Formats: sequence, structure tokens, C-alpha cells
Amino acid sequence: MESRRLLVKILYFRLMLQALAMVLIALPLLLSSCRNDKETDEDTPEPTPYFIDVPRFFPTLLNIPADNPMTVEGIALGRYLFYDGRISGRDHPDSLMTCATCHLQSRSFECGIDHPKYTGGYPFGITGIPTPHVMLPLINLVWNHEGYLWNGVIHPSNPNTSKRRLEDLVWMGIVAPHEMNSDTNRAKALIQSIPGYPELFRKAFGSDVVTVERMAKAIAQFIRTFISSDSRFDQYLRGELQLTPQELNGFVLFSTESGADCFHCHGGSGNPLFTTNLFYNNGKDSLFTGPFEDPRDRYHVTGNPADLGAYKATTLRNIIYMGPYMHDGRFKTLDEVIDFYSDELVNSPYINPLMHHIATNGAKLTPTEKADLKAFILCLTDTVFLSNPAFSRPAVFPDGWTGK
Repeated sequence: MESRRLLVKILYFRLMLQALAMVLIALPLLLSSCRNDKETDEDTPEPTPYFIDVPRFFPTLLNIPADNPMTVEGIALGRYLFYDGRISGRDHPDSLMTCATCHLQSRSFECGIDHPKYTGGYPFGITGIPTPHVMLPLINLVWNHEGYLWNGVIHPSNPNTSKRRLEDLVWMGIVAPHEMNSDTNRAKALIQSIPGYPELFRKAFGSDVVTVERMAKAIAQFIRTFISSDSRFDQYLRGELQLTPQELNGFVLFSTESGADCFHCHGGSGNPLFTTNLFYNNGKDSLFTGPFEDPRDRYHVTGNPADLGAYKATTLRNIIYMGPYMHDGRFKTLDEVIDFYSDELVNSPYINPLMHHIATNGAKLTPTEKADLKAFILCLTDTVFLSNPAFSRPAVFPDGWTGK
């Protein structure tokens, strides 16, 4: 009996030795497989994270979607695409159009009243159809949580899932009749065929396959770097210089209800963005029915009658370069805008309650007060932003094309 038990133990021990031998033989293969996986990952390295250095006194809550983190490679690709007229899906010199066709850096990435092609501030697309409203600037949008465009229709609350993010404005621009008037398949196919671009997509997104979604993500990353934080007023807040007495008088007028009362909609020293990014009926009109009704005002997003005639309060940073003014460009100069808020407000049932001077049709500023207010608004000009080489057009594109 004991000998039988001993024999079983010996057989069990032999089986264990055989199993161990098989493991030792297979181990190098397993290790080799792991090394091969690691080498494959190294062939397509992760893109380099890009962290926004939030300027002093600025909000810390950034609008960066979880599925489109900022990366060095994504921003670099976005810069090329932002300036490459071939994202319209066309390569004929007469048919090139891109974001930078209208969004000029020298005009705070807006069209400006003196655009060499779009005189008067109203751009138009390849078809010649004008845009429904004048442009909004691409400036400090990484802090905009309230929606894009004049009525804020591009927002996470939009039931149309394709119109919720800054990224979505890219495909909208490609297909809009008053912009590129193209189609997304045509656009991505052309970019895919251009030497150099597939490699840039691989570095930014881990794949050399061009998609409009990836194009949109890269351009949006680039636009989120458009940060203006070095105006005279910023330097004043940081203790680097003193404002002039006229600028300080204008600051008081800007920041008080008894003065020009600008700060409710455009922010003040506590809001360096100089916009709330919200929407207001600011007293331009009194009728909002029939031919006077604008299908692109805030009301047509919310369905709330209180939003009739309401539009986004744009930033006042670099405002001197962003005429004509208001959603319809009715005012050509900053002086006309100041005159409007001083003496020309129009009352209606839909006027925003923050328009505290509506009973007198305006703040009734004296000529001196108007000059002081304008001096303060001009000290919000950031010339560093307007000439920052990081935002400028690349001299050469991935395939060696210069665009000329």
C-alpha cells in the first residue's frame, strides 16, 4: 500500500516537472510577444499634452471637451488646416476658402470693416451668398460655456447632437452655402491626398486616416489657444503700468450703473473676458414680428418670448478692429455705438431688464464722458494678440505648398 502511494507521488512530481519545463520553454515567447506589443505602441507614441497657462485674474474653468484634449500635435495640425484653403475640398486657386479667409488675425480673427475682399464687414462664401450676420471674433473662446454664434445655438443643450461644440462649426462652415458650399467627403478626401497631412494626423490622433471629425478637433484645439490677456488694462491690473486719468474716468463710467452701465453685459475688472457670453435685447428695435423678426435671434433657440431680439454680448477686447458693430453691422464706428447707448435706445416689451437707462433712451453721456469711455475701451486693445506668431499663417504647408 505504501509503495503504491510512493509511486503516485513520483508520477505527480514528474508531471509537475514536465509542466514547469513547458512554462520555461513558453516564457521567452510570451516575453517576446510583450516586447512586440510595446514596440508597436512606441511606433505610434501618444501625442504630447498641451496645458493652457491661465492668465492672472482669468477664470480657471475651461471649455475643453473630454474627447478632444489639447495636444501639441493637434494644435500644430489645426494651425495648418485653419489656413489651408484646400479644406473647402477644392484646389483651384479661384476656389480656395478656409477659416482664415474671413477670420483675420489682424482683426481679432474677425472680418473687420476694411477686409480687402469683403468691404463693409459682411463676408460671403464661394457662391457669393453673404453671411446672415456680421462675424463674431475668435478670441478667448476657451472660456465660452454659453454657446457659439450670435444666438448660442451651438451648445450642449441643443437636441441636435451635431451642433453642440466649437468643433461642429468646422463641418458647418464646409457645407454652408454662404461659406465653403462643399461637402465633407470631398473635403476629407482632398486633405487625405495631400502629402504630409496623413503623417500629421497620425501624430495627432494615432491614425493617418483623415476624417472631418479629426479635422474639426484639430482646428478647435488651435482656436482654443487664441488667448488675449496683454492689453493695457491687463498690464494695469498686474501693476505693470498706470492708466491715464481719462482711461480711469472711462473705467468708472463703464463699471457703474449711474455711468454708462456697460459692465452688466460686458463684465468689468472682475471679468477680464469683457463679455458674459450671454444674450441680451439691448434696445436696438421695438418690432419683432413679420419682416422685422430675425430667425437667428436667441428666441429661435429658446422659444422664450423674453429672448426676442436678443443676441450675444461680444467681447470688447480689440473691439476697435471689429467693426461694423451689432449682429447686423448697423453701426460702422465705435463712436456710433457709444452715441447709441447714450441717446438712441429703443424701448420694447422685450428689452433686457439690465438696460437701466431705457427710460431716458440712454445714459445721456456728455461729450467728455463719451471720450473718456472710448479711451477706456481702447485700452482693452491687445496688440500682442493681433501679431502673435503662434497664431499666424504658416509659411509652408505640409506638402511644401505656400498657397501662392
